[in-house]
Amino acid sequence: MNFGALAARFALVVSCALTMVAPAQARFWQCAPYAREISGVEIFGNAHTWWSQAAGKYERGHAPKEGAVLSFAATSKMRFGHVAMVSKVVSDREVLLTHANWSQRGGIERDVRAIDVSAAGDWSEVKVWFGPLGGLGTSAYPTNGFIYAGHAPAPAEFAAPMEIAKVDPPAPTGGASIQPAHARQVVALND
Repeated sequence: MNFGALAARFALVVSCALTMVAPAQARFWQCAPYAREISGVEIFGNAHTWWSQAAGKYERGHAPKEGAVLSFAATSKMRFGHVAMVSKVVSDREVLLTHANWSQRGGIERDVRAIDVSAAGDWSEVKVWFGPLGGLGTSAYPTNGFIYAGHAPAPAEFAAPMEIAKVDPPAPTGGASIQPAHARQVVALND
């Protein structure tokens, strides 16, 4: 066996081993499903469609608010657009965003800096923190504006009790019955 074939087999074995040690609940996040989950804005489809889908369903505007989704327009570099939730308003020209699939493919970033660089101060163009640079990226991105969820972002909702199924004591026949979640509320502790 030559060195190239041996190296290829070694690489295959290592990649298989790494795949098996990855946690079962590891997820690869796209921006749209992640933004929907944490913001409560129930819009589906590619990010570049969110702005038009929000018309008549959610308030839209050009002022940042905590919990709102910032809708990025599609560009040649970003064909499907992007969406990110505003986790904190720092000033009228700076916010912190929580989003997925920006600096690292499938990765989640929490509370990263984004600034309005538009000439009119209307959030129509932004720069966003980019992990590999360790600061604001060099590109400015066009945005459509903010989609307002109408409530606090999801992290506050996770603190609420969650309902799960309950198991009744064994029936006389020795079996157990499972009732739906609405039958009993169980408080779950969150991290």
